[in-house]
Amino acid sequence: MVVTMNNSDKFTIRQAMQVDVPVLVDFLAKLALHVAGEPPHTLKKAERSRLMATLRSSLSDPNKRLVVAETDDGRLVGMGYLYVWRNQGIWEQSGDIEFKSGIIDDVWVEPDFRKLGIFSAILKELLAFAESHAINELILEYAASNKEAAVTWSKLGFKPTGIRAAAFTADVYEVLAKRR
Repeated sequence: MVVTMNNSDKFTIRQAMQVDVPVLVDFLAKLALHVAGEPPHTLKKAERSRLMATLRSSLSDPNKRLVVAETDDGRLVGMGYLYVWRNQGIWEQSGDIEFKSGIIDDVWVEPDFRKLGIFSAILKELLAFAESHAINELILEYAASNKEAAVTWSKLGFKPTGIRAAAFTADVYEVLAKRR
């Protein structure tokens, strides 16, 4: 898919390739820092390797779609990732029904390229993949502190359906120990 941006430059949304993986890892690091509101940090080598292996394996998985936004001069300026999640019905009355959802897991557009239609183009490509897999429900997760994401996703019709909470195991042990 080739799309013309407001400034008459063009970008292409295409399936990610092996050569893109190092840049995609950098995008994931930027996304994590953006969500946390942190200044730039350097990923540990082990984490960079883990992320590279995860993304590489996703490229050949027919139930996952990883796309990039590339400018005419070959720069990657965005990414999007969706995978198929299968769930069997739990009730005897539902029979052998398989429910499929599309999990949107990581969308990033470089700050200088936002508000140019790249996010929408990435999302359209992910939606086409979801449709090709007979997915009619999309699920995503974003940090409550990421107000930009909350506004963007809610404009598209996404509504919070639950609360995800996190705690360090040491903290939970400490509270439980005090209950004795």
